Formats: sequence, C-alpha cells, structure tokens
Amino acid sequence: MSLHTEWIRYGKNGEQLGYLAKPERLPNGQPAVIVLQEIWGVDDHIQNVANRFAEAGYVALAPDLYAVDGKRKEGFEADAIDAVKKFLETVPPQVWNDSEARDRAMETLPEPQRTQVRRTFGALFGGLNLDAYNEQLLAASSFLRDTYPGSQGQPVVSIGFCMGGGLSARLATLDPKLAGAVIFYGQAPGEDRIASIQCPIRGFYASLDPRITDAVPAFAEQMQRAGKDFAYRVYEGAHHAFFNDSRASYHPQAARSAFAEVLTFFNQVTGGV
Repeated sequence: MSLHTEWIRYGKNGEQLGYLAKPERLPNGQPAVIVLQEIWGVDDHIQNVANRFAEAGYVALAPDLYAVDGKRKEGFEADAIDAVKKFLETVPPQVWNDSEARDRAMETLPEPQRTQVRRTFGALFGGLNLDAYNEQLLAASSFLRDTYPGSQGQPVVSIGFCMGGGLSARLATLDPKLAGAVIFYGQAPGEDRIASIQCPIRGFYASLDPRITDAVPAFAEQMQRAGKDFAYRVYEGAHHAFFNDSRASYHPQAARSAFAEVLTFFNQVTGGV
C-alpha cells in the first residue's frame, strides 16, 4: 500500500511535533492509532511501526515526546540517543539494569564517546516521570479525533513500547474517549488511577523481563476488581523489547503473535467486523 508520511506540527500553537503516516488512497475518516515511543524517541523503528499501522488502514501518529517547539531537548538529540543505543547493544540484556556492570562497560569506551554516552544515558534514565507527558498525550488524541481531517470524528486507540507502554496505559486513565490501549512491556498505572479507565486494555510481556512482568498479575487483579477490561499475554523465552526488530532482544515469534493480536483488538474496538 502506498503511504503518505510526514513530520507534522500540531497542538494549540503548533508546539507539538510528530511523525504521521496514513494510507495515501483511502478517504478521510479512518480510525487512528497513537504510537508511543520507547525511551529512544521516535526513531526509525517507531516510524516503521507507525507505517505498519498505516498499511493496515489506520492514520498513525507517533508524537515526539522529546521535542519542544519542534526541536529536540538538549541531551535528547537523535545522534546522542543513537550512541547510547549502540552501546547497550554491545552488552548482554542482563547488564542493562545492572548499574555496576554497565558502568564498567562504559569505562571501556573511548573519549569523547564515553562522556556523551554517560550524559545522554543519565538524561534518558535519570528518573522517568510519566506525568510529565500528560499534556502531550492528550494533545495527540485531541488532534487525531477532533482536528486532523484524515481521522476527525473517528475512534482513536493507543499503543506503546517500554516507556511508551506505560504512557499508553496512562493515556487510558486521562482520555475517557480513548477506544482502546495496548501496553508492550510497560509500567502499569497506579491503582488510584484505575477507576478513570473507560476503555479495554491489552498487555504483552516477556518472561525474561521480571522487573515489569512480575507486577502484571497484581495489575490484572486490580483491573478485575474495578470491573475493567484487561487481558494479557506473557511470552516465554522473550526479553524486554522483544518487539523491536532493530535490537538484539528481538523475538520474531513473540512479535508476530503479538502484532496479530493487536490488529484484531484494534479492529474490534474501532468498529471493524
């Protein structure tokens, strides 16, 4: 399918930046998917994911959450983030969250690469405050539902990965009109936020990602007690970020299975057959 893709400015004063993809030949009035980034930002992989949803007949928007008035914040530039990503790909996944082992690995980097990687790693992982992105999340859903001609008046759903998985769940607590949300190995919202969720949620997790996956059964129980619609799947033998085909953690069987389920779920909640 031929796609139209572009970087757009949107929001009340055009302060938001995002990557948009849509089917070129389909008429306006298609449902929309908000694709929420991993901690790496709207990189080639996230753009590719947005393109996949556009190929499936959706308008897809990946908000650049690190942009301010159309420009990347200091320390979050694409080349700086790419350097951190390349560094992490040189060490085993179990080292990613082991600060001592990670620091030892960083010491082997030559200067000035070592300083750059340390600076941007600290900016990315120095404390994730999901509430800081609330305004940007709501701006994306409002733009797609209320303003953008390609999806105006149509259902909007969200999907996110890692950091974005937590943000997809967060958007479900903020936007009562959201039609559905998908979490890929992301942080669950606090129990105090569950009552505000109005849409069904689906989650996809990895057995070798205990930091995230171990908390999922408790979240499922909380959702059930609150009468909310939540179902999830844990893929055996998969690591965190198993959906990202640009990383060593990619697990093709889990990724194929999860994507098929997501497409079915989105088709259901946006009024498909």
